[in-house]
Amino acid sequence: MQALVHLALPRIASVTVRSPYADLLAQAPVREHSVRVLGSDTKYWEYGPQDAATTVVVVHGYRGEHHGLEPVVAHLEGIRIISPDLPGFGESTPLEGRAHDIAGYAAWLAAFVGELGIAGSAVILGHSFGSIVVSAAVAGGLATPRLVLINPIAAPALEGPNGFMSRVTLLYYRAGRALPERIGKRLLSSWLVVRFMSVFLAQSKDPALRRWIHDQHHTYFSRYANRDSVVEGFEASISADASMFAERITVPTLLIGSDRDPITTVAAQRHLATLFPDAQLVILEGVGHLVHYEKPLEAARAIVAFLGAGRVLGTT
Repeated sequence: MQALVHLALPRIASVTVRSPYADLLAQAPVREHSVRVLGSDTKYWEYGPQDAATTVVVVHGYRGEHHGLEPVVAHLEGIRIISPDLPGFGESTPLEGRAHDIAGYAAWLAAFVGELGIAGSAVILGHSFGSIVVSAAVAGGLATPRLVLINPIAAPALEGPNGFMSRVTLLYYRAGRALPERIGKRLLSSWLVVRFMSVFLAQSKDPALRRWIHDQHHTYFSRYANRDSVVEGFEASISADASMFAERITVPTLLIGSDRDPITTVAAQRHLATLFPDAQLVILEGVGHLVHYEKPLEAARAIVAFLGAGRVLGTT
């Protein structure tokens, strides 16, 4: 199938707080594309030079979309970045004939990379829930020279200190699907729930940065296709973790973790790194599960050093 492409126009009408990374991001050329993969009209954005020697496919986290990883993209120069919206989220339509579970998303990612003709040459990167998806895909045979996981989900969500909260959240999502549609949609998109999640995850003490993070979540966190896709996605996010696939991933792997991640402990991140045959772990300090928002410059530095390609913008 042939991808459709056009130059992307800024889509910031609903955003009320200017991104602190906007000036950097404006320096990178961006092109918007669409391709049909496993029944999903998948939208993706291409940043940087088309003829770059290194291409990186980035996969966002649960209930996010491609905007979430733009702060990291903004700090990378000389690398071609391919950033899709996962099926059922952002501007991508749901999968057809497949559940939105880890197997479904992994199959979609392998097919997406194959459709673009970059399987085997593109580096694969995943953030949070995306770390599970890309790990499953690579362990299942998706060829890549290197793998990057940012805020990897290193342990089962239903175990450990967050197990109870994960079960409560699962009940919330299932209630949102079971209720009459209008009420269920309002529950799943509740401003209070989104703000609670955002406050829970944000670690920065900078008021302006926190304001922008909250605005990002309120703007993009409820951009999903329907209740089934968002509930199936959450069930997928707590059904697996990157450790389930690590031993079958033989390519060099970079894990970018953090010392204040409320979802994955430092101990779990360090243990995860030992499960990969060839992995290195970078722990960023003073940040939680939002490395892509709060420490994108530091993440970009680690990525460039690991890939031996590109340059870092925004250095002092």
